[in-house]
Amino acid sequence: MTSLYGVIRGEAPKFIDGNTKSFTGLYFNVEDETFEFYLAAKMKNDPAWISVTELMKQGASVFMQNKMQECQESVPFWISHVAALNRLDAIKSMDIHIQTVSGPDKTIDVVVEIFNNVNSGGTKLSKGDLALAKICGEWPQARDEMKKILAKYRAAGYDFTMDWLLRCITVCLTGQPYFNALSQIPSDEVKKALPKTDEMIGTCLDHIGTRLGLDHARVLGGVFAIATMIGYLRYNNWKLSGSGEWVRLLYWYVHTFLWGRYAGSTESMLAQDLNTINRGEGVDGLIRQLKQSRGDLTIRPEDFWGWSTGARFYPLLYLLTRTNHSRDWGTNLELSSNLLGKNSSLEVHHIFPKDLLYKAGKSKSIVNSLANYAFLTKETNIAISNRSPDDYIPEYRAKCPGAMDTHWIPTDPALWKLENYEKFLEERRILLAQAANKLLQALYNGQLAEAAIQDFSAKAYATPCPEEEEIEAMSAWMAAHGLDEGVNNHELLDDSGNVTAIIDLAWPHGVQHGLSTPLALLLNETAETQAMVSKYGYRYYTSVEELQKYIQSNYLQ
Repeated sequence: MTSLYGVIRGEAPKFIDGNTKSFTGLYFNVEDETFEFYLAAKMKNDPAWISVTELMKQGASVFMQNKMQECQESVPFWISHVAALNRLDAIKSMDIHIQTVSGPDKTIDVVVEIFNNVNSGGTKLSKGDLALAKICGEWPQARDEMKKILAKYRAAGYDFTMDWLLRCITVCLTGQPYFNALSQIPSDEVKKALPKTDEMIGTCLDHIGTRLGLDHARVLGGVFAIATMIGYLRYNNWKLSGSGEWVRLLYWYVHTFLWGRYAGSTESMLAQDLNTINRGEGVDGLIRQLKQSRGDLTIRPEDFWGWSTGARFYPLLYLLTRTNHSRDWGTNLELSSNLLGKNSSLEVHHIFPKDLLYKAGKSKSIVNSLANYAFLTKETNIAISNRSPDDYIPEYRAKCPGAMDTHWIPTDPALWKLENYEKFLEERRILLAQAANKLLQALYNGQLAEAAIQDFSAKAYATPCPEEEEIEAMSAWMAAHGLDEGVNNHELLDDSGNVTAIIDLAWPHGVQHGLSTPLALLLNETAETQAMVSKYGYRYYTSVEELQKYIQSNYLQ
């Protein structure tokens, strides 16, 4: 029905979020009676191909008269095909039976299951899709308004999905995560709740950015925890008692992304945490839930065994740098967000240069170990370049005494040598774990230093690194063609919920949800990662160009 609506009018309905070109270029061949989307090389000089929308708008008789007036010689041609034109035009007058499935037991879960079973050959529907469709049916501008909010945060460096925003709206309105509850709410109330949800998201991002220094998508882990934080604010009439309460809530937030609280069954975990809040158990209750599922929240050196900027503990390393008064090795500038300024960003520095390690035969995972990362200003990162640590560390220790110690760099000169790289990593993991536990204990005790809350949710985000730019460009290219943008830094989990690989850009359910093979973009990844991704059923590409060629030939023809 939606397709007929769009083709007959020549434009997409207001509530559609997808490839709107599918409503504007449908053509019909009056000789063999086939349908295809417009291709100039094939159809431009062939009168047998006609615009379906043009026929539908004018009606068969008017359409034929106009065609015959354009060229008198074509009169016999059009008369010979009048039956086909009338049959096509008559589609508008067909009676189509609508089977109503209703009843108090028809929750969103049930309706989505029914739809997906009946529509097994089409695009799969999610619970969020159905809830949003209902809202847009009553308020056609809803999706556009929500997209404006997502675009605002994207400009500030955050990467949120429509499903995530819908969860936040649902929690803001109901205190629960279930889309079924959202579908029962009048669209006017949803409309009124949107600014409040936007405000609360901004409040959470501002506190996370100011107090923890986590100020962009790459380091903002566990984004669904923000929905729970909104639920906590809602329970407390949208305002917390003071800085100490915020700090303890941030302690809980950090542990949610360290241990993947919402990486598995998001809705059930959200429901569990929101129920804890609504029972009045507060932050202590949320922390207790984490301890029950985790057992122990102590950070250990082996927790920093991860690698790449997609690792769960990568944001913690960034957080430590931002909050621990770490100083730049070359300028002695403190690397806290308020001193760097809104438009500044830190760069990842490999303490042992990548080129040096690759030439020594080290694997990508060892080269990009978290314990080999430090965050510095761009100026210092460029100045150090590819120099060996045993060459540049003495120089910078003399230039800015104590600055390197604020990055937990082992002080034993023997560990700065290439042959002792693994021992260097081992020692630095110990230092990082000690620093992390000290900071987290301060958060738990509500003892983080006071700070003026900055507007991180509306800042202008600095230019990302080349690899990030490629990933963002690929997402934007997909969106421009009306396709799913994909998921950045998608965690590939095993049956036990452990991360086995980080995919730069993934389509876990395929470009066409549930109907196509899971797809992945892997930039500069190891053969081991590629094999793991392939093992889990993904078709992967190692360059944006090759992936775009695949999309062009399979989904855009």
